[in-house]
Amino acid sequence: MAEDPTFALGTPPEPYRVLARKYRPSDFTGLIGQEALVRTLSNAFATGRIAHAFMLTGVRGVGKTTTARIIARALNCIGPDGKRTEPTIHPCGVCDPCVTIAESRNVDVQEMDAASRTGIDDVREIIEGVRYAPASARYKVYIIDEVHMLSKQAFNGLLKTLEEPPPHVKFVFATTEIRKVPVTVLSRCQRFDLRRIDSAELAAYLGSIAAKEKVDIEEGALALIARAAEGSARDALSLLDQAIAHGEAGPISAVSIREMLGLADRGRVLDLFEKLMGGAIADALADLKSLYDSGADPLAVMQDLLETTHFLTRLKVSPTAQGFFDGGSGEAKRAADMAAKLSVASLTRAWQMLLKGLIETRDATRPITACEMALIRLAYAADLPPTDKLVRDVLERGGAGDARQGVPPPSGAAPRSAPMASGGSAMARSAPAPQAIPDNAPVLKSLEEIAAMAAANHAPVLKVHIENDMHLVRLEPGRLEFRPTPRAPRTLAGDLQQKLRDWTGARWTVSISNDTGAPTLAEAKKSHHAARVEAVLQAPLVRAVLDRFPGAEIVAVRDVEAPAVEAPISESED
Repeated sequence: MAEDPTFALGTPPEPYRVLARKYRPSDFTGLIGQEALVRTLSNAFATGRIAHAFMLTGVRGVGKTTTARIIARALNCIGPDGKRTEPTIHPCGVCDPCVTIAESRNVDVQEMDAASRTGIDDVREIIEGVRYAPASARYKVYIIDEVHMLSKQAFNGLLKTLEEPPPHVKFVFATTEIRKVPVTVLSRCQRFDLRRIDSAELAAYLGSIAAKEKVDIEEGALALIARAAEGSARDALSLLDQAIAHGEAGPISAVSIREMLGLADRGRVLDLFEKLMGGAIADALADLKSLYDSGADPLAVMQDLLETTHFLTRLKVSPTAQGFFDGGSGEAKRAADMAAKLSVASLTRAWQMLLKGLIETRDATRPITACEMALIRLAYAADLPPTDKLVRDVLERGGAGDARQGVPPPSGAAPRSAPMASGGSAMARSAPAPQAIPDNAPVLKSLEEIAAMAAANHAPVLKVHIENDMHLVRLEPGRLEFRPTPRAPRTLAGDLQQKLRDWTGARWTVSISNDTGAPTLAEAKKSHHAARVEAVLQAPLVRAVLDRFPGAEIVAVRDVEAPAVEAPISESED
């Protein structure tokens, strides 16, 4: 029995086409998210009011070139029977003009890429060609993609033809940079702004494509792809193509999509944001490292933190707002509880700092380092009180007539005169008598204890100022007087008074004095270290070592718990 040559050789498989090309719409019914454009063109075709030039603008992947090709088919479709004589908004897709235009081989529909053909010579070919009637189609259609790339001379050469083209010629322009197109060109075109496709609509569209491809994919995974595409249908289909190739046997899960895109889990992002706003810097950096080690992109983490901040702020002004977290998820309930504890001022400050950090992370040579620095700044700033609260506290202490109470004078300015206190110290201003101290309130006996309390209550910025910028004058239960250094912040007294009140549960009066006061904690520590070094320098053995090694210096002096047993040093035979 002779072998069938067809069966023996086999039929070569068709080349694979990516989803973005395979499911490119062939008519306006398949164009998603552009209802305004479809409605306008439908009315124009129905009434015969078809413009001679169209300008399509929008971000990448929303359907500009696809729309241009659909318009070309709609202008030239002759129907399945070849008897249609007028343009139609519903091209049949089977007649010769529809098929040849879809395959980019119709001689009367010319598509030009202005990114590679930018000069006047390329436009001159179009100007020469418009004089001739179409060879087989109803209209000659010139599709110029990325039209903003044309040179100034090319635009000028096109103006006259574009204003009064022959009746058998139509122009369709597409651009992503509408501001770079001269106004003289825009005024001669009918402009359509193709909008970004809504994430929910895009996710539903991806679901229908996955069903046609017989791919099992979770709804959460579709939502992640739609959000990552940022309103671009082409980007969404490309990511879906990648997800199908990335996935193994079984349904494609949201976890696998996060791994593929380098996204962080929303719950972990919420944990990170909560620790940042609580000032827990070490824990926040540990969470960031964990996300980074699991494959999360630092830029994506910053974007998710911005989305979280935006969502929490929206919840403050509109409790029913929907956004970054799904309405019925556990993360959404946590976010609502967190939003109730945060103020709009702190969220606004976090937004500004994260936005700046996003730019730094994007431009940095090592994004993870820039991301860490941005989060450290945010965690430190989270401890700062809002400006309106500072002003209110100052007014409550000194009254409206002296809103600068508790604020040191500017550097170089003469101190304000004040009456002498009974103990002989000149106070910068009178302070109200301290209130009664509760029995259970902690007793603070030194500035070191106050600095330790600031560290224990996650106030690192205030702790630094206590150690470096305060000369203690008097410390009593409920009262603290100090002389600030010139570099001390103007709100130091008010900040410390409010924090002591919160930490101890007692009312404190923190005032500024003109007395010299004790050295700052940093100065005292430095003096103590210098004294220890000087004492060590007097030891004969140390002096002998320094004499033997010129240029050597003592870096640190450490105490040991128990003296080490020293081995006897044998004398040299010399």
